[in-house]
Amino acid sequence: MITLYGIKNCDSVKKARRWLELHSIEYGFHDFRDDGLDRQQASSWLAELGWETLVNKRSTTWKALDQKQRDGMNDSTALEAILAHPTLIKRPVLDTGSERHVGFKAAQYEHILQRHAL
Repeated sequence: MITLYGIKNCDSVKKARRWLELHSIEYGFHDFRDDGLDRQQASSWLAELGWETLVNKRSTTWKALDQKQRDGMNDSTALEAILAHPTLIKRPVLDTGSERHVGFKAAQYEHILQRHAL
């Protein structure tokens, strides 16, 4: 089953949800704020995607981190930062069951979901 991770008031998440619904693709939605994020999941995302892909450096949350924290960011420190501030994660995260993708672009979703024949 496909799971879409994000926060409900995020515009990119809203677009992704709308796209999935328009294409009649069943999915579960996991809201970081309401449902939380566990260490094991965040750690596996970092291992698969790397912190540079997973962390949104344009977010308000990123900008609110002190400069030392931003300069010292790596996979290990990103894990702690993400667990403390899940809104650091670039949204949405699409989990197809076999791989994860970050962000939303209609053409990308079409390609991903055609490939997975979902």
